[in-house]
Amino acid sequence: MERALAVVEPKEATKELVAEAGELANAVGAELLLLHVTTEEEFQNRRSTIENVAGLDAGYNVESARSGAEQFAEKIGMEVLDDVEFTAMGRIGDPQDTIMTVADEENADHIFIHGKQRSPTGKAVFGDTAQAIILGFDGPVTVTTGDDE
Repeated sequence: MERALAVVEPKEATKELVAEAGELANAVGAELLLLHVTTEEEFQNRRSTIENVAGLDAGYNVESARSGAEQFAEKIGMEVLDDVEFTAMGRIGDPQDTIMTVADEENADHIFIHGKQRSPTGKAVFGDTAQAIILGFDGPVTVTTGDDE
């Protein structure tokens, strides 16, 4: 492992994922990238909410959403990783596509992601980002499961 990409989500389980990714990356001297993806739907909902607040003339745009996503990844990294250097990144888009694109652009050779505990039928019917990453990424993928709170 030379460059690991850990996907940061707004779930308590993410902290454990980031801690494990940091420990492994640090042990082998690899770079660690922390990525938070804000979906287009989340972006539009927040933008609508801000625009509907009476008297608020704030320009919530793609750049401010990307910056907020990066700040979220940075906050989790600072909270969880003691002596591990990392680079925080934020993007807007479809999580599956965005994770794969960033992994490619950044030459990541290992991805850490939290997966939902679903039955095989549930994965087939509803889809699963972690499963799509496992099938589509040309390298090791570490998936943690557990409490999704």
